[in-house]
Amino acid sequence: MSGKGYLPLHNPKKGFVLRLPLRKVAWITCLLPFTGFVFCIIWSLMYNFEDSTFTHCKVQNFLPSISAAIGNYRTQRFVWGSAIAFHAVPRFLFAGMYRQYYKDVLNSKAQKLATLACILNVIENVALIGLTFITSAYNYAIHEKCFMTFMITSELYMALTCYLLSRERRLPSDNIESRSLRYKYQLVAINMTSFAAAGYFFIRHNRHCEPYVYSAFAFFEYIVVLTNMAFHTTAAFDFHSRLLCIDQSGFDMIS
Repeated sequence: MSGKGYLPLHNPKKGFVLRLPLRKVAWITCLLPFTGFVFCIIWSLMYNFEDSTFTHCKVQNFLPSISAAIGNYRTQRFVWGSAIAFHAVPRFLFAGMYRQYYKDVLNSKAQKLATLACILNVIENVALIGLTFITSAYNYAIHEKCFMTFMITSELYMALTCYLLSRERRLPSDNIESRSLRYKYQLVAINMTSFAAAGYFFIRHNRHCEPYVYSAFAFFEYIVVLTNMAFHTTAAFDFHSRLLCIDQSGFDMIS
């Protein structure tokens, strides 16, 4: 960090200033839903196995679907809901940080697409909040719409981000940013493949009701969610040298 960008804890002009490395904020933000997700799956397997793996045709399964693991039981709903609530504000913050990042590193002609990417990011986060707190048992129609919105916007956001950072850069990427882009492409490939596999096994289960097919659907559903979380975690690499500065007038990002 350059001396010009340094801000002391108390600035005579701005008063109290809180400086946070954005890479650490990114890691913590993404660890919240990851930890909540893993807890809900393990807790469901340990204490709600029979009920969480039950299907309408009563075939054997060994993995719960995500909706069953995070939405059907009080403990899991509380843990998952808390994780999503605490991570939501930083997620919105990162959408704003990415808008500034795109202004810094992308061509001027790509700025409208960059704005679209940030809007998709915000809608994805809103949809995630919606499907978390409006469960399928409470209102299936709204929950389903939130889920579909989340899936569509997350896929579009990841694909558009990869395009922008690979084809529309004005400034060359450093080694860490290049590594981040490689991770993004790998995660998108795994995510989309798993999404297709989950769709296949879901349809197969509904048509044939074979043992363990719903568990295969659940497994690939897990991969879709985990790769989405990992994709957002790459913000730790994109902002590896930047600080989030919060003062009485608001917040800003500095190098």
